[in-house]
Amino acid sequence: AGSFQAAGVIQRAYNLNFPLHVMPASSAQCLAWSAFSVSSPAVVLETAEDRPEAMVVRLYEAHGSTVVTWLQTSLPVKEAMLCDLLERPAAQGHLPLEQRGVRLSFTPFRVLSVLLVLRQ
Repeated sequence: AGSFQAAGVIQRAYNLNFPLHVMPASSAQCLAWSAFSVSSPAVVLETAEDRPEAMVVRLYEAHGSTVVTWLQTSLPVKEAMLCDLLERPAAQGHLPLEQRGVRLSFTPFRVLSVLLVLRQ
């Protein structure tokens, strides 16, 4: 009942197609940790690619809506910028780092690539 957005179809599809893999670990307790989070359920973080001294994060808007979201990371980011699909920095693509993370604006079904330069 209701829309696919309200039913959480996108998240359930990812859970089905990309299940968690359980790996044995030591008996020491570990705190929960996540490298990235996105504040809107309409935005999906599709991939994060490791590069020397940087990460490229690709996100898309999946609900057909216009939305502003915050990309947060626990990684030591010193600079963030939009880049094209070939991972070249976009002109005027600098994104300010704020307390809440990096602010991203999406139109329906838009794909964004964000280059995160890491502190060494």
